[in-house]
Amino acid sequence: MSLMGTAFQRAVWKACAKIPKGKVASYADIARAVGRPKAVRAVGNALNANPRAPEVPCHRVIRSDGRIGGYAHGTRKKMALLLKERIKIKKELVSIPNPTMD
Repeated sequence: MSLMGTAFQRAVWKACAKIPKGKVASYADIARAVGRPKAVRAVGNALNANPRAPEVPCHRVIRSDGRIGGYAHGTRKKMALLLKERIKIKKELVSIPNPTMD
């Protein structure tokens, strides 16, 4: 993968690219996968800087508690991508704005 970024960002993006379609991983899972188990927030920052979303599927990374988490292109877009892959997220914890109110 020839993405421009720091070594840490590239490691995060590479780990993220290994998440199969229809599956999710947590930010903590990715942090452990890159050998930095305490760098959960840094993983989120690296994913936010992902220049090739959704090709590098950072939308498949969710919070450890099952909530959707953030997404550089908005949580509505993240939820749509997850639903398209038939990934179920805890509905009661997800708030998607009414499209007519945007």
